[in-house]
Amino acid sequence: MKVKLLCIGLYLMAAAGVFGAEVTAVTGTGDLQSNVQYGLAGGERLLLDLNTPVGAGNFPVLILVHGGGWGTGDKEGDLVPAIGSVITGNFSWFSINYRLAPKYQWPACFEDVQTAIRWVKAHAAEYKGDPSRIALVGYSAGGELVCLAGVQADADTRVQAVVGFAPPTDMPADTQRRGNLLSKSLQALFGHSPTVDAGTMKSMVEMSAIDYVYPGLPPFLLIHGTADQSVPYNQSINFKAKLDANKVPCQLITIQGATHKIADWDKFDPTYKDQLMAWLKQALGVNKQ
Repeated sequence: MKVKLLCIGLYLMAAAGVFGAEVTAVTGTGDLQSNVQYGLAGGERLLLDLNTPVGAGNFPVLILVHGGGWGTGDKEGDLVPAIGSVITGNFSWFSINYRLAPKYQWPACFEDVQTAIRWVKAHAAEYKGDPSRIALVGYSAGGELVCLAGVQADADTRVQAVVGFAPPTDMPADTQRRGNLLSKSLQALFGHSPTVDAGTMKSMVEMSAIDYVYPGLPPFLLIHGTADQSVPYNQSINFKAKLDANKVPCQLITIQGATHKIADWDKFDPTYKDQLMAWLKQALGVNKQ
């Protein structure tokens, strides 16, 4: 565990700029590289950080997508500090940045996630990853993006598993609870006033994974706190019900009393990471190599 913590510590130092751009840090649990370009869009370099584990290779792959209301956040934030210590050394993982609102509006961020999936599929083997065993993992707005990518995948972007941490999957329902007014995040994402019109309703449906569920999708894991006021817990309950109705495997890990902030979830249920790891190993066939 000390080695893993050292590994993540070096990663966070690199992310903070201590070592500069395009950093490689080699530790007992792998090769950490920062600011690797996976695409170019809107004149901006799309960057990711990655970890290559120690070992012979053919590791299952995780693509991490951060939260932040589609307008803030970064590849070094939320997910990596929360789960980095348990995934490092067990998976080849890639944590991505994507274009943010209000500079870039919907669907730019979603298009970047799809670009990242294609890039990882094409390059996973270079980092000891198995491109036939990929899971998308996203938190909050990143959870929305990975759930949507999971249900709207084609041959180029299809993955084997999806994990949503507190993901909003039904944007019209979320807007309805706000008095039929767009949240500040959606106002920035759509470049629109709070008032809902036909155009914004169309966009909200387009970004709602619950509206695109069909049989044959990969398995989903949802992790959500019951006291979440930003993305209500019933978003995951309803999404799971839709997946269940279509016979798509789905597990919901409920964290009693937890709010939206993932950094605090250990205080409510420190076992959720063990449950996450067990699910990922089963979904990606870790014990079947």
